[in-house]
Amino acid sequence: MPRPPHDIRLVLADVDGTLVTREKILTPRAIRAVQALRERDILFAITSGRPPRGMAMLIEPLGLTTPLAGFNGGMMVQPDMQVISALRLPRTVAEKTLALLKQHNVPAWVYTSQDWLVPDASAPHVAREQWTVKFPPRVTSSYDDVLDDVIKITGVSDDAELMRRVANTLAQELGASASAALSQPYYVDITHPDANKGGVVHALERLLNIPATAMLTVGDQPNDVLMFRASGTSIAMGQATDSVQTSATWTTASSEEDGFAKGIERFVLGED
Repeated sequence: MPRPPHDIRLVLADVDGTLVTREKILTPRAIRAVQALRERDILFAITSGRPPRGMAMLIEPLGLTTPLAGFNGGMMVQPDMQVISALRLPRTVAEKTLALLKQHNVPAWVYTSQDWLVPDASAPHVAREQWTVKFPPRVTSSYDDVLDDVIKITGVSDDAELMRRVANTLAQELGASASAALSQPYYVDITHPDANKGGVVHALERLLNIPATAMLTVGDQPNDVLMFRASGTSIAMGQATDSVQTSATWTTASSEEDGFAKGIERFVLGED
């Protein structure tokens, strides 16, 4: 069996658009690729903008034993959902973020350590998100009573150009007080400044005693670039933008073409 072309001890993958398809399907080939990593004594971990509860359905089919990094690293849990860490946005930052989104007419979802809150359950993407994470949101007309327990705020709009502008505005206005980045063309995620996917690499470095140089990361969105930069090597998905692809060591096929599995097979397992 071919040896891995690099000294990779852990693979860290984004979930949506990377590990799973557009329809949120975990393919048999992706499962086999993770099993093959285990057979080579290479650990496998996942990170996502999803809350940890929304990643739970992946634990059993993938046999996960490593910490799960939800909310782009804003909350890390063990596979049994025991909390390792939770990075909350300061109340003043949460208030400013919500005000900026309102100024741009971008609806906001708020995630706390326990709940997902939305202003309208019938709004675009809510039903899809509920199907994805496998639990319903709590509908509320005011976020005031949860602003001391905010892990993530997500702005939601199908206007891709608006979302790019809003992401840039949030990054400029919030500065070092928060991390703001697109996790999908229609989602901008705002988290604690240390809650980003580059931070996930370094958290796993501490928790698992594996140097970042021995990690390979896989992703498809601008918020994955920070983990590309933090890790030794990286793979961008085929549907990623040019800027994301050029930030990675290699590029694989798209999520609709089993790109995750193909990338692992070629660049980690050394298979033809």
